[in-house]
Amino acid sequence: MTVIPLSESWTVTALSGPAPEGVAGRAIPATVPGSVHLDLLRAGLIDEPFDGDNETTQQWIGDVDWRFETTFRWHEDGSERRDLVAEGLDTLATITLNGVEIGRTENQHRSYRFDIGAALVEGENALRIDFDAPVPAAHERSERHGARPHVNHHPYNALRKMGSSFGWDWGIDVAASGIWKPIRIETWSTARIASVRPLVDVEGTTGVLEAHVAIERADGLRRGPLRVEVEIADRVEQVEVAPGESSARVRVEVPDADLWWPRGHGAQPLYDVAVRLADVDAWQGRVGFRTVHVDIAPDEDGSPFALHVNGRLIHVRGANWIPDHAFLTEIDRDRYARRIADATEANMNLLRVWGGGIYESDDFYDLCDEQGVLVWQDFLLACAAYAEEEWLSREIEAEAREAITRLSPHPSLVVWNGNNENIVAYADWGWRSKLGGLTWGEAYYRRMFPALLAELDPTRFYSAGSPYSFSSYLSPNLDQYGTVHIWDVWNTKDYAAYREWKPRFVAEFGFQGPPAWTTLTDVVHDAPLDPQGEQMLVHQKAWQGNINLERGYGPHLPAPKTIDDWHWATQLNQAAALRFGISYFRSLAPYNTGTIVWQLNDDWPVISWAAVDFAERRKPLWYALKAVYAPRFATIQPAEDGLAAVLLNDADEAWSGDLVVRRLAFDGTVRAEAVIAAEVEARGAATVALPAEVAAADDPTGEVLVVDAPGFGRALHDFAEVVEQSLDRAPLEVRAERADGAVRVRVTARSYVRDVFLLADRGHRDAAVDTGLVSLLPGEEHVFTVTGAPEDVDPSAFTAPLVLRHAGDLRA
Repeated sequence: MTVIPLSESWTVTALSGPAPEGVAGRAIPATVPGSVHLDLLRAGLIDEPFDGDNETTQQWIGDVDWRFETTFRWHEDGSERRDLVAEGLDTLATITLNGVEIGRTENQHRSYRFDIGAALVEGENALRIDFDAPVPAAHERSERHGARPHVNHHPYNALRKMGSSFGWDWGIDVAASGIWKPIRIETWSTARIASVRPLVDVEGTTGVLEAHVAIERADGLRRGPLRVEVEIADRVEQVEVAPGESSARVRVEVPDADLWWPRGHGAQPLYDVAVRLADVDAWQGRVGFRTVHVDIAPDEDGSPFALHVNGRLIHVRGANWIPDHAFLTEIDRDRYARRIADATEANMNLLRVWGGGIYESDDFYDLCDEQGVLVWQDFLLACAAYAEEEWLSREIEAEAREAITRLSPHPSLVVWNGNNENIVAYADWGWRSKLGGLTWGEAYYRRMFPALLAELDPTRFYSAGSPYSFSSYLSPNLDQYGTVHIWDVWNTKDYAAYREWKPRFVAEFGFQGPPAWTTLTDVVHDAPLDPQGEQMLVHQKAWQGNINLERGYGPHLPAPKTIDDWHWATQLNQAAALRFGISYFRSLAPYNTGTIVWQLNDDWPVISWAAVDFAERRKPLWYALKAVYAPRFATIQPAEDGLAAVLLNDADEAWSGDLVVRRLAFDGTVRAEAVIAAEVEARGAATVALPAEVAAADDPTGEVLVVDAPGFGRALHDFAEVVEQSLDRAPLEVRAERADGAVRVRVTARSYVRDVFLLADRGHRDAAVDTGLVSLLPGEEHVFTVTGAPEDVDPSAFTAPLVLRHAGDLRA
C-alpha cells in the first residue's frame, strides 16, 4: 500500500454567507487537520475567539459556506485501487477531484473512503471540499424533518456534528466547518484489512483472543484464497479466507495470561497483537485480558449498578469527561496525558466520555489502558430527541459501527451507554407532549445499539441511557435503581440536600465555581470586574449561573464584599459542596457503588463545574476530590443516635486500629476525647458510632470534632457553617523561602483554621501548588510547595492576603 498524506498547501475560502469584507472570497492559508476559526486567527482576520465577547461577534463563521482546496501530485504505480480516505470531515461536505464529484459526507463522527480511480490523473490533481454552513443547515434540517426538543439554542440534534460545538451550559458556541482529522490517498492491490476487532475473554487462567478481521478485496470477492495470521505473546494462529469471503475469525489462546486490572487493583499488562493479511497488509494493536460484568439484578433495596472486573467489585471514583478543547485539533497526546494525570492524581479510576462530545482519539484510550483508568463511553446523543428516520439513522448506525470496532481493543473501555438524559427527558421532562408523535431516539437505545454490540462486541456492558433504572416501567432517575443524575442541588437546593438522596450509583452531579483568577481575568475585562459584568456573563453559560453561585454559598459563607472574595468564596463553596456530597455517597457503601462527578475538565475559559480549568490550573475542587476519593477515607456522618465515623477501605489489606476521637475548642482545648478500636475488611466499609459526650458540641460555633485513624486521612466535623463560626480571621503564622527550585510556604496554626488554600497563580501566573484545602488544629503546621515560578519572584508573593486564603478570612 502506498500512502500520500494530504496535509500541505491547503487554503480555505468563504463562498457565501455573512463573511465580512476582507474575508469573503479570499483564499486563506489553512492547516489540515484544523479549524476554520484557527485559520482565520492565524491570518489575523479575527481576534482570539475565547476573549471577551468575541463569541458573539464571530457567530457569522458558523453561517458561512467554506471551501477547502489543495493540489497534489500522483504518478501511476500500478495499483488496482486508489482511494481517498477522510478520517474526519466536519460536517456537510461535497468532495470534488479534478472537477469530478466523488462523494458527499454528513457526519463528523465517522470516516469515509472513496474510490477515486476514475477521477485521478497523472501529475497534478486538484482536490476541493465544500462545506455547507452548519448552523443554518441544522435549522433547515430541523424544520424539514420536524423540530424536536433539545437544550441550548441550536438544533444540534439535526446534524451528526459534535453537540457541544453549538455551545452548552459550559461551552462556547463555535460551530464551524473543517477537515478535523487526517486525509490521504491510499493506493493498493489485491486486498486490504478493513478493520480488526480483537475481542478478549478469560477462561480459567487462559487469555483468549478472538480476532475478527474484515477484508476488502480490490477485485470484489473473486480472487483468493488469502491467509490471515494473528500473533500474540509469541503464539501464532492462521486461517484461510476462501474466494467469495470477506472476513476471518482467528482464535488464539495465551496460557497463564497476566490479567489487566483497573488502577488500585493490580497491574495493567498489555499484549501486542499483530494481524497479517498474506503479504499485502498488516495491523498492529494491543489488548489486555480481563472480564467485565455489571450487576443490575433486583435486590431488596431496588437494583444496583455494580461494576465487576475480573470478578472483583470496583468501587467507582470517577469524573465526567468533555472534549478538552473547543477546537479539537488543539488536543494532542501530551494534553490528554496531562488531563488523565489530573484524574489519576485525584485518585480517580474511571472517566465517562459524555455523549455531547466526540469519540476521543486513540491517544485517550491508549493512555487509559496504560494508567488503568476505566472508560464509560456514551454513544453521541445527548440532551435531545433524535429522529429515527433513515436520513439520520443510517449515519448513526455507521458511526456506531465504526466506533465499536475502533475501540474494541481497549481493555479500559468497560461500559457503553446509549445516550445522556434522553430517556429521562422523554419520561420526566415533558418531551412526550412536545414531540406530538415524532420519533425521538428510542429505537437507537433499545434496539440498534444493543444489537450492534451483540454483533460486534458483546464483551462490554451496555446501558440504554444515563440516568437509567434498567426497566421500562420505572422512572429513569430513581435513586434506588441503577444510575442517577442529581441536579436539584445545583439548580434549586442547598448542597445539604445531597443527603435527601440515597443513590445506588451517581453518574452525574456537580456544583459550579469560577476558574483560577488568572484564567478568568485573561479573558474577562469588565471594568470594574463584577459577577454580573457583561463579559463575565459571556463566560458563564449556565442559566442564572452566577445567581445560583450566590444562592449556593449563602447558607455556608459570609457574603463576599469584593470581587476577590467572591472569586475565593465561590471556588471554596464548589469544593465544599462536592466534598460534602461525595463523602455522604461514599458512606453508603456497599449500597452505593460509585460516583462520577460532573466534570473533570473545560473546553474554554469559563465558570463551570470543572475541577481543572481550561488553562490546566487545578481549582480548589480538584484538591477536595483528591481527598474524598482517597482509597482509604474516613468521614463523619449523621447517624440515628448522633454521629458516626465511616471508614472506607478500598485496598487489598484489611485494617484494624484505634480511632482517636476529640472534640476541641478552636483554641485547642480538649472538651472531650475517646479512643475506639475499629477494623475494616479489605475492600470494605465500617461504621463506628461516636460517643454522645464527644459527638455533641457545647458551643457549636466554637468547636470542631476530629477523628484520626492511622492510614486514613483525618475526618473533621464542623458543628456550624463558616458564616456562623467564630473563626479567627488571622489564625496563621507564615514563612516563605526558596529551596530546591521551589517556594516553600510554611503555615502554623495559632487556632483552628479551616480550608487553607494557596491561589498560586495570583502569586505568579505560571505557579502551581502541590496541596490545598488544608485544615489545621492549633499548633499544627503545613508546608505548601509552589513550583513553576521564575527564580526572580520573591517568595513573599505567595503569602500575600489575596494569595494565601482560608475560610475564616471571609468573615467581617
